[in-house]
Amino acid sequence: MLKRILAGVVLIVMLLAGMYFAGKGVPQNDAEAVKWYRLAAEQGHAKAQFLLGSYYHDGKGVPQDYTEAAKWYRLAAEQGDADAQWGLGISYRDGQGVPEDYTEAVKWFRRAAQQGDASAQYNLGRMYGTGKGVPQDYVQAHMWLNLGASRFSASEAEDRVRAVHNRDIIASYLTPAQIAEAQRLAKEWKPR
Repeated sequence: MLKRILAGVVLIVMLLAGMYFAGKGVPQNDAEAVKWYRLAAEQGHAKAQFLLGSYYHDGKGVPQDYTEAAKWYRLAAEQGDADAQWGLGISYRDGQGVPEDYTEAVKWFRRAAQQGDASAQYNLGRMYGTGKGVPQDYVQAHMWLNLGASRFSASEAEDRVRAVHNRDIIASYLTPAQIAEAQRLAKEWKPR
């Protein structure tokens, strides 16, 4: 019973944080949103942990602090939050708040990509294309870039164009048989 009550309180806190984030019913205020997201994050709410990490990463409502961002991303990522896994992958790829480590970046991109996160699929494809953190594999690069391109929403048109552009560059290194293999792998892929 107590667990359900606490879950309800955390949900209310998340709704309030979202109101301050979007300025719905209250003036938009990133610092207030951070305050409420922190309350939910400290209770272990994965999405709140990711969002709090994003505020620290971007320096909105709090001073920019990549170490603090990576800390919150990790807490959410370990709970399986795909956005946080992508964010932690970016942190490792760019050495923001954690040591630069392409192998760790690939690990987190892969976890999010396997859940269907388009940005993670795009980044995983780029890592395969450059051979950073994984052996260079143009077939895998093409597959992941293709998946990412197909999953970006209409509001992410620039990201989709970038993924298609990178996929087409990779395709120029592949034989027709390799392109067919990459397309087959993408077609057969299913989120986990």
